[in-house]
Amino acid sequence: MSVWRVKPISAFEAEMKKSDLKRVLTRWGLTSLGIGAIIGGGIFTLTGIAAHDFAGPALALSFVIAGIGCLFASLCYAEFASVLPVEGSAYSYAYGTVGELFAWFIGWNLILEYMMGATTVAVAWSGYFVKLLHLFGIDFPIWLCNDMTTAAEKCAELGMAAPGFAFNLPAFLITWVVTAVLVKGIKEAASTNNIIVVIKIAVVLFVIIVGAFYIKTENWTPFIPEKVPVLDDAGAATGKFTFGFGGVLTAATIVFFAYIGFDAVSTQAGEAINPKKDVPFAIVASLVICTVLYILVSLVLTGMVKYDQLDKAAPVASAFSGIGLNWAVFFITIAATAGLTSVMLVMMLGQTRIFLGMAKDGLLPKGMFGALHPKFKTPYRSTILVGAIVSIIAAVTPIGKISEMCSMGTLLAFAMVCVAVMMLRYKKPELDRPYKTPALYLVGTLGVSFNIFLMMFVRPETWVAFLIWGTLGIIVYFLYSKRNSNLEKSKDKEVDFL
Repeated sequence: MSVWRVKPISAFEAEMKKSDLKRVLTRWGLTSLGIGAIIGGGIFTLTGIAAHDFAGPALALSFVIAGIGCLFASLCYAEFASVLPVEGSAYSYAYGTVGELFAWFIGWNLILEYMMGATTVAVAWSGYFVKLLHLFGIDFPIWLCNDMTTAAEKCAELGMAAPGFAFNLPAFLITWVVTAVLVKGIKEAASTNNIIVVIKIAVVLFVIIVGAFYIKTENWTPFIPEKVPVLDDAGAATGKFTFGFGGVLTAATIVFFAYIGFDAVSTQAGEAINPKKDVPFAIVASLVICTVLYILVSLVLTGMVKYDQLDKAAPVASAFSGIGLNWAVFFITIAATAGLTSVMLVMMLGQTRIFLGMAKDGLLPKGMFGALHPKFKTPYRSTILVGAIVSIIAAVTPIGKISEMCSMGTLLAFAMVCVAVMMLRYKKPELDRPYKTPALYLVGTLGVSFNIFLMMFVRPETWVAFLIWGTLGIIVYFLYSKRNSNLEKSKDKEVDFL
């Protein structure tokens, strides 16, 4: 059978009818999940790196650029979610339109997005948790809250000898706490997330409103700092630059990580009460709400203190401590710690649902990735597996090595969704579409172009790692997935080609 075979739309409809997942998520429950995934690691950590090293005050422009790219993709996601309201997100959409190999490749890269995203956030959570304990007078040993590389760097800064062993214990433990919540059930996970989302939005509004009174407009000058050449360790020019408009675009690829939550909404379609209407609403609503908040926060932070004085690890807290509002640091640190927890929860939730969709199609072993808990009705085996992998990687890997990989997987998935929804509109115009993307061919083309354009500004070493990961995925597909696909095993071999 061809690697371009597609899964019949009727098969998706049959799966929706016989799904054993509990349908408990409302319109605003789905929107809350989206906000829970979007607001977190990006705003509490990556804003510092992006502003300090690449964009300066023009970080707000970087958020606008990344947000526009996401908006095109979100409108395409929304139409697909109304047609195919099943777990699996972009993977399922591609399987029903473009073909099995493309679907597999997107699913493989969504693993990169969600699993590495959860890992990045676990490391960030550890940093904020350690800061929180410090506020209470409790200090973690450097070797017990960092990976080996980071621990050596911090010890060098303090004039100490590098430890012989280092393990990020807080990152390891929080991953297993989140895993336990996810095994227990979607209703409990959603309820936990809703509480945290309220706290996060309250803190973000606090940062915007209170911080606005301390803005000094001279901190925004120059809005786009002058282009600066990047030097290697020997002091020679590398041909790369920070700041300037190129720096703004590079920052956009970095903060793109902050937007990867809205597509997690589409992975929960199997647990939505009215997925055809509520999933599209939640996708667009969560993205628009968070984009506005991101732009305002970035303007406030770079207005409160000069961009080169922002702490790259904890930019929000450092901005307030920089103007003497130390009491606010306590409040912000607590909220950041809680907020990052909900991001982990939604990312790991999305990952296991994508695994579930792929296992149902035979592309992954059903015994491991498709089995539901007899009582909780959750994919508990894959949840525990994801928890184990994320906890180990988070405990031993520097945050800078994993965050950009998430963006690469996301950019590719977004571009492919834009292509797939245009193909489906052209080949299957008769399908019921409760939501139709306005000016689809214009929006879809802009979405593809925009996301591929941003991929060109990702650092070369990230491209190398991405290509290695992609090659590994293709090997796995031909060695296992292609031969075990349900379409390969179907007796009559009939396939609904578009």
